[in-house]
Amino acid sequence: MGVPQQRLNIYDAVAANRWRTVALVAVFTAFVSLIAYVGGEYFAPGGGVALLPFAFAFSGVSAAASYFAGDKLVLAQSQARELAPGDEPQLRNVVETLAVGEGIAPPKIYVIDDSAPNAFATGRDPRHASIAVTRGLLDKLDRTELEGVLAHEMSHVVNRDIRVMLLVTVLVGTVALISDWLLRSMWWGGGRRRDRGGGAGLLALVAIVLAVLTPIIATLIQLAVSRQREYLADASGALLTRYPAGLASALRKIAADPDPLEVANKATASLYIANPLKDDPKFLDHLFDTHPPIAERIKRLEAME
Repeated sequence: MGVPQQRLNIYDAVAANRWRTVALVAVFTAFVSLIAYVGGEYFAPGGGVALLPFAFAFSGVSAAASYFAGDKLVLAQSQARELAPGDEPQLRNVVETLAVGEGIAPPKIYVIDDSAPNAFATGRDPRHASIAVTRGLLDKLDRTELEGVLAHEMSHVVNRDIRVMLLVTVLVGTVALISDWLLRSMWWGGGRRRDRGGGAGLLALVAIVLAVLTPIIATLIQLAVSRQREYLADASGALLTRYPAGLASALRKIAADPDPLEVANKATASLYIANPLKDDPKFLDHLFDTHPPIAERIKRLEAME
């Protein structure tokens, strides 16, 4: 009775994210193994089984690299530079104050020199976490709005969302590259296997379907995980600052800003507090949206006041 329900939900989220980490690696390994088996059988009968050990080894190395070095890859791809000592004292003060409130060491702070207001957190756990903010976020938000955004990102750190989304971002990109390689290999080498009869044709059909659908399914998994985590981080961040209106106001400004974030792409978009891509298609009822609707997030925050 004495423990707030929201805090229980946060504990549940941390536990669930541990299982999601294991599940993501297992699904990734299954995708890579299936692609390797079908591709091997297509290019050489019996080659699928021979490729499976290499597929398992590749999956293990990719997962380990994503876990231990994926954050550095994401930060480098986002052109984020680590905040130098003495720079942006207000930003550093807010991050350190929120970290004390969460009972964790302050994450490393990075700045992206872009006018679009946005932010993301990355890393594998609270001891190896980083928060990146754009120059536009620092220029266009006041202190209470900045606190709301940073509390949201700090909640991702505490809830261990950062580990799940880091693995999703890197592993989904790897699956897409493997699928693209399989399609290209079949295109350029298909003529040499025309004399193998109907079996080769069936394998070719299976391989094509697999290569096309696998990255789509992996992306849908990425988007579903991303949408789910944002609502909890909003609530957790508001709980931390005790001022939901700050984050609600920040989300309004971020959503209304017309500038796309130049360094963002479809692989990293799900990491940000709001969709950094301004040209997403409006069909299929937002099936491929990386975030829940801003209006719904604001509505939930206002209900907390």
